[in-house]
Amino acid sequence: MKENKYDNPAFFLQYSQMTRSVKGLKGAGEWHVLQKMLPDFRNKHVLDLGCGFGWHCQYAAEHGAKSVLGIDLSEKMLNSANEMNKFSFVEYKRIAIEAFDFPADSYDVVLSSLAFHYLESFEEVCRKVYQTLSTGGVFVFSVEHPIFTAYGSQDWIYNEAGERIHWPVDKYFDQGIRKAKFLGEEVVKYHKTLTAYINGLLKNGFEITALVEPEPDEISLKTIPGMQDELRRPIFLIISALKK
Repeated sequence: MKENKYDNPAFFLQYSQMTRSVKGLKGAGEWHVLQKMLPDFRNKHVLDLGCGFGWHCQYAAEHGAKSVLGIDLSEKMLNSANEMNKFSFVEYKRIAIEAFDFPADSYDVVLSSLAFHYLESFEEVCRKVYQTLSTGGVFVFSVEHPIFTAYGSQDWIYNEAGERIHWPVDKYFDQGIRKAKFLGEEVVKYHKTLTAYINGLLKNGFEITALVEPEPDEISLKTIPGMQDELRRPIFLIISALKK
């Protein structure tokens, strides 16, 4: 198994207390956009890559999916997902995305929420997802925005008074490993340019149907701490694509 911070007890405890962990989809600042980009799940076979607590798997099941498989590397997250699982046809497996056997023409919808910036090659993910989707299948995913990942530290620049003055963007075209501080731990991520995400899809035969850099909605701005600063730079990128 690859190393993952989410099974570190102290890290997991902090993560489980975040708004998106406690409130689920309603606590995710990008959900109001992602929800509109999701396809009709009725009678669909769904695969969720990096499913975490399984919120999106449950949503697909509640909206008519025929079967749902969620995979994730974190045992602690999957334990929580299984505890909350309301459906016999929703299954969770502990496996890395890179190690998953993507069977050909097996799924109608592939989802992923904030997982691909932990993977080195997005193009390889696209190749495998295209293979496992049936013709006309839909691929919808969110990642941390390249502007958010470029500098690496993933923190603001502060003035002497400790106020946030701007978000640093540097070495944008230097793709690869970034070591960010998240919940007090050093986390390894992979910065990719917007070009890399778009070309990864196009080179593997996908038709891009939507691309959004979501802004927080009014509810998030009022209810999620620190969300006001998310209007100052993009933090997420959401793309939907079709297997032609």
